[in-house]
This record gives sequence, C-alpha cells and structure tokens, in this order.
Amino acid sequence: MVEKEAQNPTERELAAAMHSEWPKDAEGYPHRQAARVIPYTHSGEIFLIKGHDFGKAERAWWFTVGGGIQRGETARNAAVRELREETGLQISPARLEGPVLYRKATFYFYLETRRQDEEFFLLGVDEEEADILRRSSHRDLTPEEEKVLEESKWWSLADLAEAQAAGASLYPRALVDMAQKWVQEGSRQVFHIVES
Repeated sequence: MVEKEAQNPTERELAAAMHSEWPKDAEGYPHRQAARVIPYTHSGEIFLIKGHDFGKAERAWWFTVGGGIQRGETARNAAVRELREETGLQISPARLEGPVLYRKATFYFYLETRRQDEEFFLLGVDEEEADILRRSSHRDLTPEEEKVLEESKWWSLADLAEAQAAGASLYPRALVDMAQKWVQEGSRQVFHIVES
C-alpha cells in the first residue's frame, strides 16, 4: 500500500514537491523565473503542449514548451533543458532566437495562485526535428508533468486562432498575433505583456 501511494502522489504531495521550485515572494505568492520555447516550421506552424490542472482535466489549456529556471542557469540554457525534457529534442543554446517576449503571469495552478516571470525564445526546426517534436518519444518528464501534460501538436496559426475563438484556452492569450509577426512576417519584435 505504501509503495502504491509513493507511485501515485496526492495533489497535496505534488504541491509540496513544487514548493522548492516556487519560492514565496514578498507578497506571499509562489513566484519563479521561467524560460519558454516556441518551435516553428518554415511552413509557419508552431508547436504547443496541452495540459490541465492536477485533478481538474476540465481546466485545460495550450501553452509553449518551457518551465522554471534552475539555480545557476541562464534563461537560454533553461529553455534548452526544458525543450529536451518535454519533447526529447536536443539543441545548442546558440540556435535559440530572442528573447522575443517577456511575460509576467499570475494564475491559479496546483492549489495556489502563482506568479511566473517568463522569457520566450523562438526555434526554427527542420523536418526531422519537427518529427522528433511530433513524436516526443524521448521525453524526460517530472512526476508533476506526467500528471498534467496531455498531448502536443503542431498548429497552423489559422487553426490555432479558430480553436481559440471556439473556446480553447491558450497562453499567452495573444500568441497567435505575436507568432504571426515572428513566424510569418519574419519580424523579431520584442513584446512585454502582463497576464492574470
């Protein structure tokens, strides 16, 4: 019985495990720095992951690859590590473009309102790398990620805009508009946004 419980941690146990990744800020919120990657193809698709809150599959959303920056890491190195862990794709940090977006986000996740300051990078991929991402067969997910990550997908911006208009949650909310500038127009305009 104890062994089974260890393999299937409860919601509160997972939240406690996340405590070290999310130190409290001066206002008492779990608050961390994060790095994110937006892989894109030359045909203009972007790669996203769908996840949900623990134990609440109905609270689901599409978002970019990425996660917390570990002690001693740069944002760029953290983005590369998160890409490898969440998709299996290994790249050199020099391939990342940006950052192209700085986002300050406040959201409810894992039993608490949390804050996250994020830097976003772009990554152009070839067909072989796009297939590695599509398969995501060599992922190295944390126990928390195993519980909440549902699927991953290459999206055309038109299909993503349509899904969002039909009610799918997407973060950052304005990702389609920004990605259109970066991926379709070739701009490297840098955005600064705050979302809650």
